[in-house]
Amino acid sequence: MTEKTEKNEKIEKIEKIEKIEKNENTEKSSEKIIRDAAREILENCKAAEIIKEGEGREPPDRGSVIRLLNDIRALMFPGYFEFSFDTSECRSDAERAERAALNIYDSLHRQIKKALGHMCGGLDDKSAEKRAGEICADFFKKLPQIHEKLLKDVKAGYAGDPAANSEEEVICCYPGFFAITVYRMAHELYLARVPLIPRIMTEHAHDRTGIDINAGASIGEYFFIDHGTGVVIGETTVIGNNVKLYQGVTLGAISTRGGQNLSGVKRHPTVEDNVTIYAGATVLGGATVIGEGSVVGGNTVITSSVQKNTKVSAKAPELNFKEATNRE
Repeated sequence: MTEKTEKNEKIEKIEKIEKIEKNENTEKSSEKIIRDAAREILENCKAAEIIKEGEGREPPDRGSVIRLLNDIRALMFPGYFEFSFDTSECRSDAERAERAALNIYDSLHRQIKKALGHMCGGLDDKSAEKRAGEICADFFKKLPQIHEKLLKDVKAGYAGDPAANSEEEVICCYPGFFAITVYRMAHELYLARVPLIPRIMTEHAHDRTGIDINAGASIGEYFFIDHGTGVVIGETTVIGNNVKLYQGVTLGAISTRGGQNLSGVKRHPTVEDNVTIYAGATVLGGATVIGEGSVVGGNTVITSSVQKNTKVSAKAPELNFKEATNRE
């Protein structure tokens, strides 16, 4: 081996060692950055008081709540949807329904207990367990009534849409009916003052359909949303019976500038019985009432009350027509 070759090998070894040391230092530096970031995020959470410390303080699981929704739909519309659990050993429809109801009760109880423990700081585990049981029992007592309302909503959907081929199609396919189904379940839990879960439910429907119905809204029987995308129904909205909405309708507040000071104040409109509101209409304000039997035309903006049996329409914009050129 020549002196030059030996020298080159030594240089290569030194460079290799230096490279390894550099990589190790980089890894240590990266690890420190990562650890520091994790600690700073934790400190930010503590400073903002959004950490719920202690066993049993975790929030309800979103995936479990969504499975609950699907299982309740499968219970209310047997044969249309599948349960998330096995019912193949059940020998009759009645046995299948009873087993499903028991499974749903257990799952709902767990998630409500989590919600109460997470949000209600003064509630111990035993109290949360008891209160969750009371809420679940009351929910199941009301479930047949919720089901009756949904069956009326199905009829409204089929009767109100000439494109509907059957009531079965409304149940299986219509996004408006899905959003209404979720709303009716979430509304009962909202009335029971269950934290988080009603919002998880309605935001799931919002994600899936583009229809945003706050669980606090009060909605009567035979309700139908046609097409549905972009519909917004605010928390303090009151809707009567036999009301039909089209896509893009907003039932909202004139202003929410007051923030939390407006909590509990009626901010959204009242829509009385037998009203139809067409696509893109906006109705705003807690004092605004759309009178019984009225028809609100598309793309209108309403901020004051409308007398009953009134037809409201926006003046059609003027259209200009001219011959197109090759440059246009």
